[in-house]
Amino acid sequence: MTELLFLKDAYMKEATATVVGHTPEGGILLDATLFYATSGGQPGDSGHLSWNGQQLEIATTVKTAEGGIALVPSEPAELPAVGTEVMQVLNWTRRHRHMRVHTALHLLSVVIPLPVTGGSIGTEKGRLDFDMPEAPEDKAALTEALNALIAEDHAVSEQWITDAELEANPGLVKTMSVAPPKGAGKVRLVRIGSGDHQVDLQPCGGTHVANIGEIGPVRIGKIEKKGRQNRRVYLHLD
Repeated sequence: MTELLFLKDAYMKEATATVVGHTPEGGILLDATLFYATSGGQPGDSGHLSWNGQQLEIATTVKTAEGGIALVPSEPAELPAVGTEVMQVLNWTRRHRHMRVHTALHLLSVVIPLPVTGGSIGTEKGRLDFDMPEAPEDKAALTEALNALIAEDHAVSEQWITDAELEANPGLVKTMSVAPPKGAGKVRLVRIGSGDHQVDLQPCGGTHVANIGEIGPVRIGKIEKKGRQNRRVYLHLD
């Protein structure tokens, strides 16, 4: 199993690893990865690998059919051989914006306390789809509520529970269309705030900022109708 360094420290920008394999499509498998693989609406990380005076640009990162993580080169190129030690370097600016948007979407699910039917994360904006028959009447009020929460600068932390504990507490799961990351015997919960000031707690395998003040100002954009019961709400970094 690949060690998921991004879960241990989402702020780690560089790390060494050893190549343990290649995919038939030309992806690179490492024994430990800084690069987050596309899942849960969050895009795969990009950056580059360097070894023995060579450098290879990484366009994205994906999960393999076997459950591994493959770094996908920007273009066909000679790959580092199995057993080679490489230096991983993230495109940190892109990753950090994903972290800000992702954490902001957690807050959006607090401001709009309805079941989530889908979502997507980008560098400038993100969106959540809600089981919402009628669109909110006041986007400005939603924006104000979000920015008021962000200004509270709560810490973002995590804890791990068992699959059985999650099944016993189905209210933790806000997403209707995306199952929480489970199957390994334990599930990661992401908490915003703590104690009497806890703002949110839900299963999530993505990357987040350490304090929500780091998100910065946001605004609600378009709200689109996506079916009889669904509304798509866009959130922008300002």
